[in-house]
Amino acid sequence: MSIPLKHFKKGSLKPHLPEDGVLRFYSMRFCPYSERAALVLAAKKIPHHKIYIDLSEKPDWYTDYSPLGKVPAIQLSAVADQPALVESLVIAEYLDEEYPEPSLYPAHALQKAQDKILIERLSPAVSAIYPVFFTADPPADALQNFETALDVFEQELKKRDTPYFGGRAVGMVDYMIWPWFERFPALKLLLTDKYELDNQRFGKLLQWRELMLQDEAVKQVALDSQVHAKFMQTRLEGKPNYDVAFEAL
Repeated sequence: MSIPLKHFKKGSLKPHLPEDGVLRFYSMRFCPYSERAALVLAAKKIPHHKIYIDLSEKPDWYTDYSPLGKVPAIQLSAVADQPALVESLVIAEYLDEEYPEPSLYPAHALQKAQDKILIERLSPAVSAIYPVFFTADPPADALQNFETALDVFEQELKKRDTPYFGGRAVGMVDYMIWPWFERFPALKLLLTDKYELDNQRFGKLLQWRELMLQDEAVKQVALDSQVHAKFMQTRLEGKPNYDVAFEAL
């Protein structure tokens, strides 16, 4: 059964989904937190139905699955009472435990805890760069603060001395921070000075970004920088067009 390739809005009817026990994934195509869950689903090859939600005009029925109206959410249709889970990190960890191949978090408890802390340390970079993406007059020190926050990840890659944060293969940290690194190159299209991360300062991170672009899950899920920039422009104009993600399909 095909679900319409669109974002469901307020007033739209709830899509009719088969009772087939297949996980249901509620998302917004440009939401980096939703992309976290999408990457884990792709990496583990977990069958699922995709339902996209318009976050500006959420359909009334969506709170049945996400009480606060947030994305992502997954509905476990094969479980009794079909419970739903929300919050990207909660969903990612649940999927990693429930579908253990390939394992994305390290088995060692201390390393897993340290990886979770590292994921949280992306927050200052996200807070610094969002006004640049989505406001007409971002703080003057936004890019400086953004780069300072990214220094943590450059140094961590040097410390680990591995191509990925997960080691020799992509791991949970890589997938959990990737959605923002996918979006950063859109700055070249949005800003007049064609901003890009400095290769001297962020050499390891830029190498990592190129490697991540070759990952099969990333290939399945990622959007092109031009598509991200186009969406950011519609949001900056106060008329976010979530369906612009599907225009090239």
